[in-house]
Amino acid sequence: MPLEESHLLQFLNNPVNERFNSEMLELLIKEIDQLCFKQCQVDRITCTLNPMCTRRFLLNLRIKKGLDLEELPKFCYSVQKGVIERYLKGRTVVYKPSDSYLFLIDFLDIFFHENYRRLNKFITFENWEEAEQIMKEETKDKENITYQKINNYLLIKYEDELHVVFLDKGYALCNADKEGILDIELIKGIIDLYSKILFPEVYVKLAREEYVKVRIKIPNDIVSNINNINKEEELDEESSEFYFQREFHQDIFELSNLCSKISLGCNFFNDLIIDLIINNKTYEYKEKKTKTPLRYRDLKQIINFLDKIYNKYYVIWI
Repeated sequence: MPLEESHLLQFLNNPVNERFNSEMLELLIKEIDQLCFKQCQVDRITCTLNPMCTRRFLLNLRIKKGLDLEELPKFCYSVQKGVIERYLKGRTVVYKPSDSYLFLIDFLDIFFHENYRRLNKFITFENWEEAEQIMKEETKDKENITYQKINNYLLIKYEDELHVVFLDKGYALCNADKEGILDIELIKGIIDLYSKILFPEVYVKLAREEYVKVRIKIPNDIVSNINNINKEEELDEESSEFYFQREFHQDIFELSNLCSKISLGCNFFNDLIIDLIINNKTYEYKEKKTKTPLRYRDLKQIINFLDKIYNKYYVIWI
């Protein structure tokens, strides 16, 4: 029986074999370099249409680990930038470039082409006042783009896609989807960004840098409308908490795997209060019973729930 993936993983995880790990990893690195710099790039058609690593994950790995452009397979990188640019302009692409990485200057070239070099300079030297002026000027006539800076991140929402610039790393994550979100502050920043667009009156708070608390309040007069609808439909009168648990049973069930805690209750004025406690872990346990990181798509699911609650039961009925 030939060597299998599980055999190698068991070998690397066994402390008895630690002295041989570096040798095995060195062989693996040589094989990866051979694949990236010679085998794949030698045939540019293959590299463009069907790269030898799925969705160019090895290229993304090099960027995330701080390698310079000179240490990357240059043609592969140029293809990645081209695919991202074509996708954002609504042109045909071979695949959607989800979770794809670019260096900061190339990302800025796509979004702020006219002034991207000046903008890169201002961002590099942390001249945020000048950078803000350029971004504001470049986006003033574009309704489908929204941005927000939070400490080490610049968040850009373009149409339905989220892009995250890691300012301290010098690179950007384009079309964030399945990557894990490790920073609680980033989670809050993303919710704040969508809150400005979709649900401006939702309460969002970072608690002791351990979790984000999101609270949405549905006023009593709207809750009363729910009770009136129940009467018109000859339904048994029920509390607003049970109404929402019944109406959004599937949503709440799915969010219970993504949130640390979900609670529904009423305050002194009989307003309905929905609280979500969110951290950077989900509660879908895998085989090893370990919590998995909260992904961007998981956070988007939470945001979609808030959007539905706010705009269906708050804005419309007011």
